Amino acid sequence: MSNVQSETLTSSYSFKSVKRCLFDILISESRSRQATANGVPIRILNPARYAPPNQEFTIPSISKYTHHIPFSVDAETLVSKMPSLSKSTSSSVASPPPSTDAFDGDAAERRLREAEDRLREAIEELQRRQRRAKMLHPPCDHADESCVANAIGNLCQSFLLSYGVRVGIGILLRAFKLARRKSYSSLLDLKQLVSEKDLIVREEACRVGLLFGGFTGSYHALRCLLRKWRKKETPFNAILAGSIAGLSILALDDSNRRRTLALYLLARLAQCAYNSAKSKNKFHLWGSSWRHGDSLLFALSCAQVMYAFVMRPESLPKSYQDFIQKTGPVAKPVYKAVRECCRGSPVDIASLSSYLSTIKGSEFIDLQEYPSIIPCSIIHPSTKSCLAHNAYATSATFRKTFPLYFSLTFVPFVVLRLQKFMEAPFKTSWHAVIGAVRSTAFLSSFVGIFQGAICMHRQVASKDHKLVYWFAGGLAALSVVLEKKGRRGELGLYVLPRAGESLWYILVNRRVLPDIKNAEVALFCACMGGMMYYLEHEPDTMSPFLRSLIRRFLASKISNPAPPANRNPSYNYLQTPAIEKPPISHNQIQEPHESKASEKYNLESIPGL
Repeated sequence: MSNVQSETLTSSYSFKSVKRCLFDILISESRSRQATANGVPIRILNPARYAPPNQEFTIPSISKYTHHIPFSVDAETLVSKMPSLSKSTSSSVASPPPSTDAFDGDAAERRLREAEDRLREAIEELQRRQRRAKMLHPPCDHADESCVANAIGNLCQSFLLSYGVRVGIGILLRAFKLARRKSYSSLLDLKQLVSEKDLIVREEACRVGLLFGGFTGSYHALRCLLRKWRKKETPFNAILAGSIAGLSILALDDSNRRRTLALYLLARLAQCAYNSAKSKNKFHLWGSSWRHGDSLLFALSCAQVMYAFVMRPESLPKSYQDFIQKTGPVAKPVYKAVRECCRGSPVDIASLSSYLSTIKGSEFIDLQEYPSIIPCSIIHPSTKSCLAHNAYATSATFRKTFPLYFSLTFVPFVVLRLQKFMEAPFKTSWHAVIGAVRSTAFLSSFVGIFQGAICMHRQVASKDHKLVYWFAGGLAALSVVLEKKGRRGELGLYVLPRAGESLWYILVNRRVLPDIKNAEVALFCACMGGMMYYLEHEPDTMSPFLRSLIRRFLASKISNPAPPANRNPSYNYLQTPAIEKPPISHNQIQEPHESKASEKYNLESIPGL
């Protein structure tokens, strides 16, 4: 068949498709008119176009409704859908009138809705075919602004949002520090509360803002560019845009922080990939449906982290080392002595003696250069009771970490959910307090169990071993059951990158893996490409927390796009609810039902038909 014949045939099919839809609407209109003539108060299309009930009823020419619709496009897909339409049309024409007037009115309304839906589908299909024939790019999701303005606006919004979160956490922690010193009057003094000397967060907040803002803005810009360049919307667009936008990680100058973030995203990407494969029945790990699998993941990660902290502290980020050191009750020289004892090296008696000299009652402790095990009297020299030491460590950890957890809970509540906070500030604050107490209790129990396991080992063994601290970390991680079920998986995926980073450092140091410069940047870019694919095309594979967080920073324009504005008025009209009723004016009292229906179901009021 020649191209001319093919175009003529497809145009004829398109014309017949829309013609059948319009004819079905007019038939339903006719039935509605007849029902109204019998006294049934239902809405009809346009009563002004028809003769009075005692005169002959005629259907206007169908050509007046179709001369504005372009029929020069292929509609073979639409034709495949039309057998059911033709059956419905023929049945509606040949069916006898219902037995009751009320049922006749309901049936006419239902047929009118069905015909309207088919007409909308026909118009949409024609528009899609016409756009494809002209090789136009798919419409962008930002209707009221240009692509450049949309990208810059999202960049600024994400920058301010992330900057505000980081600065807010810093100010709240500073306020807790002043309150702990019982300097309550200084809380009202802005010079002490937000001074650059005591609150050094401006540079870090700017870098975090550039990271999130730069990614969001460049991602939006690249999506628009790829959409216009490739003239189609495919998953490859999301992957490529996310990978290139991932270069915003260079806003962080610390390679350790970049590596931590890249490994965190790698863990999240692995979670999405596994969930996707599992949902498609392509891959399934035995025991993955176990409801305590998240706790097991957290325990294994904590075991590696605590082993690294005691035996290889240089494999952990400096900030993470400092956090564990300040949270726990054991001094740094003691950990150093334990490490040297496990390796069979001589213990640094000078630094250990210097530390013990500051503790009351520790002057009678016997120090050896090659001990088989570091006793409890050195681990907790201030008290001889292991039970009392563990109880004190638990309570002290709670007091020290509650301000941190409250800040990490309250500030995101306020900044990321400002509208909900404004509607119910006390309820939101109460939820933040409850969450902070729960998280602090979990961390305090972790410290107490870890110290208890170390003391118990010294009561039953006479020689130390490095694997003791691996098992002690895994045992202490069981305290995660104090957290909510939804938080356990998040904590496991938070600690897992730290464990992976430690293992990476150890393997590189032993020359098992090559040391590639800026490898974390490439890893981050690849992970962001995969994450954006799953966000847009398989969002159910992501955890609700991560999905809502990314959507919040992406301004919800990609994940929840608004209807494009370049739809013609016919589409916008057909998208409006059919049962919406406009207000009745004083000149509509005589014929309320007819006037309402004519406003909503008048085909002549649809531009383009």
